[in-house]
Amino acid sequence: MNWKDSRPLRPLAGERTVRKEEERRRGVFTRRALVLGGLQLGAFGFLGHRLYKLQVEQGARYATLAEENRISARLLAPPRGRVLDRQGKVVAGNRLNWRALLVAEQSADVAATLETFSKIVPLEAHERARVEREVRRRRRFVPVIVREFLTWEDMARIEVNAPDLPGISVDLGTTREYPEAEHMAHIVGYVAPPAEADIGEDPLLELPGIRVGRAGIERAHDRLLRGQAGSVQFEVNAVGRVIRELDRREGVPGQDVQVSVDADLQRVIRGKIEEGTSVVLMDARNGEVLAMASQPSFDPTVFNTGVSAAQWREWTRNRATPLINKATNGLYAPGSTFKMVVALAALEARVVGPGERVSCPGHMDLGNARFHCWNRNGHGALDVRQALKYSCDVFFYEMAKRLGIDRIAAMARRFGLGVDLEIELPGVRRGLMPTRAWREAQGKPWALGDTVVHGIGQGFYQLTPLALATMAARLATGRAVQPHLTKAIGGRTTRGSRPEEWPSLGINDRDLRLVRDAMWAVVNEEGGTARVARLPGTIGAQMAGKTGTTQVRRVTREQRERGFRVETMPREWRPHALFVAYAPHDNPQFAVSVVVEHGTSGSGAAAPLARDVMTEAFQRLRPAAPPPPPRVAERTG
Repeated sequence: MNWKDSRPLRPLAGERTVRKEEERRRGVFTRRALVLGGLQLGAFGFLGHRLYKLQVEQGARYATLAEENRISARLLAPPRGRVLDRQGKVVAGNRLNWRALLVAEQSADVAATLETFSKIVPLEAHERARVEREVRRRRRFVPVIVREFLTWEDMARIEVNAPDLPGISVDLGTTREYPEAEHMAHIVGYVAPPAEADIGEDPLLELPGIRVGRAGIERAHDRLLRGQAGSVQFEVNAVGRVIRELDRREGVPGQDVQVSVDADLQRVIRGKIEEGTSVVLMDARNGEVLAMASQPSFDPTVFNTGVSAAQWREWTRNRATPLINKATNGLYAPGSTFKMVVALAALEARVVGPGERVSCPGHMDLGNARFHCWNRNGHGALDVRQALKYSCDVFFYEMAKRLGIDRIAAMARRFGLGVDLEIELPGVRRGLMPTRAWREAQGKPWALGDTVVHGIGQGFYQLTPLALATMAARLATGRAVQPHLTKAIGGRTTRGSRPEEWPSLGINDRDLRLVRDAMWAVVNEEGGTARVARLPGTIGAQMAGKTGTTQVRRVTREQRERGFRVETMPREWRPHALFVAYAPHDNPQFAVSVVVEHGTSGSGAAAPLARDVMTEAFQRLRPAAPPPPPRVAERTG
């Protein structure tokens, strides 16, 4: 064979074409396989990344979300702190209250849920409107009270129908109660649901059943009384029914506030007073208010559950103003109870000496005006002590002329009159202590006749019974005692009881002794204007005081000449009766002020009441005398 015959045969043209086509197809397949593989790898990578994010990075979060499908967490309103009297008696406390709550985020249709609820436990239209309003203004996870004070039958019906009431649950809370009711209402005050403006300042106020103080001690110490919220976790099933309680962290209760008032004494005093009367009893040594009675009053519990329109109309239309504490917000001219201030101002300014006498013919003429003394026949020549004992008006007309209104006002402010006092009750009125500048600021001149009238506590004065009691305490001690109601917070005493803790008034001791002696004579000497106020012998103490009578309607000269008697006037035109006092005279412990609206005379209406109040105070609050030391037997020879 020829070697040329052994070479491979060259492929035919057709075979070459087939081979190229196969190679092209193989290349296309390879590229597609690579693309598909890349896509699969990317998909698995993305899934792996997401699984890592879900299970590792965000595993705790999704575990929590899954757990929340099984666990319902709620905040718990803390128990509000109690208010106690000086003996530890509860005057504002809490009682249990079963209630139905609605959590809006757990209900797909709040309106439908409320409609179903109202078929089980009837709801008034205004109650539904309130719930819907609170749901709109609060965050959806915050529970809203649907109905309070549920009975056992109400709770049983709600539990049985729980699957048809998504978002509704039964909860145990507390509600405020006031065992002393109207006897302590003006002091303790009351609570009410927070207003929309209040909620922004404290998230605690969004909790169901929470209350805020609106008056009295409840308002003054509201922050301390609120406490701190707690929490509770429940296990629930698919329809929201509570299976069991998993965890509970109780809130921190509000702090207890102890007031200085004795609730039993307060109740006794209120039983002695009539409409339009107010009494303030203080510890003259440290300023603690021991009783503060005002008649009429109200039941503060009504505000906790909601005041009806009819009840509000009854209160606001009552001319006796039961919602107003007359002891702190009633304004009266002090009358002759102010004469001690004028006497001290005159003695300090040396416009009169302790033994100097002024003649009283029964009136004083000033220009064309005549200013009468209550004794039409006059008192004759009197010194300071006698003028206070007999309450001579002409003597103090003359003192006012010599002093001028500004020096009188300056002395009055030192005794707590016409200034802000430190008592905790919100809204206490400071009253008015007029001056020449005050009158001129009104565009009117101050006349000498104005000064004369103000010398006997009439005119533009506007003072509260609390201010008058403060004046009596400062007269008794010579110190700037401040009235206060808070005795302790959380068991810790807020103020001491030693007189030296209060600054001195800076008044000459001789002058103070003279005025105190005159006040003692008013009550205990023959001819004093308040002999009826002498304390019973069994008390073993003597009281010093001063009567006052203030006109509410001017008596004309013609009426005086006809022998006019105020007892014949309609009651609303009769003068107010006042009395201030302290006791014991030799070692002051109590100070009191009494105002009887339209009581006609201080000696006839106010002084006997003050005597009774002082008697009760000595019997209930005065510490018993220590037992005598044991006798040591003599040794014999």
